[in-house]
Amino acid sequence: MRNIFRYLGLGIIVAVLSGCIVNDVPYPIVKLDILGLEADGLKSQPVISAASHTVTLELEETTDIRNVHISKVDMTEGAKSDVAFPGTFDLRHPLYVNLSLYQTFEWTITATQSIEYYFRVEGQIGESEIDPVGHVATAYVPMDFDLANVKILAAKFGPKDITTYSPDPMSLTSFDDTVRNITVSYHGDIEELWTLRIIKKDVEVEFTAVDAWAKRIWLYANGRADSELGFRYRKTGDDEWIEVENVTIDGGSFKACVEGLDTLTEYEVVAYSGDNTTNVVAVTTEDTFALINAGFEDWSFANKCYFPYAETASPFWGTGNPGATSLGEDFNLTTPNTSDVRPGSLGSTSANLQSMFPNMAGVGKFAAGNLFLGRFAGTFGTNGVVHFGRPCSARPVALHGWIKYTCGTIDKVGKIPSARPEIGMGSNDEGQVLVAVGDWSAEVYGGDADSPVAIDTRDESTFFNTKGENVIGFGEMILTESTDGWVEFTLPLEYSSTSRIPTHIVVVFTGSHFGDYFTGSTQSCMVVDDVELIY
Repeated sequence: MRNIFRYLGLGIIVAVLSGCIVNDVPYPIVKLDILGLEADGLKSQPVISAASHTVTLELEETTDIRNVHISKVDMTEGAKSDVAFPGTFDLRHPLYVNLSLYQTFEWTITATQSIEYYFRVEGQIGESEIDPVGHVATAYVPMDFDLANVKILAAKFGPKDITTYSPDPMSLTSFDDTVRNITVSYHGDIEELWTLRIIKKDVEVEFTAVDAWAKRIWLYANGRADSELGFRYRKTGDDEWIEVENVTIDGGSFKACVEGLDTLTEYEVVAYSGDNTTNVVAVTTEDTFALINAGFEDWSFANKCYFPYAETASPFWGTGNPGATSLGEDFNLTTPNTSDVRPGSLGSTSANLQSMFPNMAGVGKFAAGNLFLGRFAGTFGTNGVVHFGRPCSARPVALHGWIKYTCGTIDKVGKIPSARPEIGMGSNDEGQVLVAVGDWSAEVYGGDADSPVAIDTRDESTFFNTKGENVIGFGEMILTESTDGWVEFTLPLEYSSTSRIPTHIVVVFTGSHFGDYFTGSTQSCMVVDDVELIY
């Protein structure tokens, strides 16, 4: 009996003590993501950013943004959403979704929608002005225009195929008072009162923009739609005007690009509409910018590392070598290649970009063979920070060069990019060539004055955004298979604006597109030679 009480007393003590024990074992951190989304009325695939926890939907113009049906949302296994799916949502405003397991992660679903508007009148000058918020459309016409006999050529003020008008704008002919009103209806319950204006203008032809680059000038003008429209140019000091070819005309607006010009040279341009011409406008072309050591002839070696510049030269190209070689000299990713240069090269060396698994005693991370404008900024454990960019105010139209690529099968997976969920072990690796010009600042992007864009492999939100607001011109080439030896490439840049002047240029070559995610193939290798900017 004593033993019974002894054990009973011990049990009571243990019970009391256990009531005082604090469970301080932390819950595991499981990042919760939206992996996929399906919805009705989408114009393109949803853009999912795991870095910013956002999903952006681009809607067809006929989709009712107030009633968007989301039919399916794929999430990290185990995650629970505080918003019920499937469901129908008003996406005029962001939809906030909390995903919970051990922790809670807030995601935001937003929608964008573009509706095409136009208002065209026979004989108008330039483009019409459309205010979709104020519901006003304005067309400009010459001073001798008969407002009592207007012919409207085209009009659209709502989503295609589902919009009705009262009265039909195509039936309107008299604008003696310059203003007519119509009712625009769509989606069953939306009605908008639109004001149509036709205003006389005493200038029948005018430049809207003249943008001079290094070897070309972009011309934009407005003129009378029912007249002959065009441009002429000449080098300042010459007598003879030269007609500009390949003029693009859209109603009363017209544009063209004059190519093959000399740098740092003043030219004169005029626009004409029938017998009317603008005043002469004088502009000076820019200088070009050349990539340094673009044949990759100059290399140096220090602290176990190869560098793609001479020992006495200022750094221009950067690589991931400083990070990879922290685990040993054998892990130089990017090295001089004297045994394989592009056909016809006058040089003797190319750049060899070999993807690897730098490790110490089997512990390490996959690293892509890479070459970029900028510098390697440092390591944080097995993660790296690089700074992209070099100062450049020129506007090239293409990146040209030679490349040789061996495409391996992915054998190392660190993380799967949210935008490419199909990528995994056994998938083909991808090579990447990227060129961009923009007006990035170190204050915003975390880098330094020369190389403003900081890429931190610990933070996906810092990865280079090709659609960022500071990207002015951009081009990208993805290689999904091995090349048949050396191939010549010309990668054009697409510009969002011909008037914005960049501050920096970014160029990146990599044998493994997903190296930022520590995913790729140790068999992938890219060889690069004789690259240049085309103007």
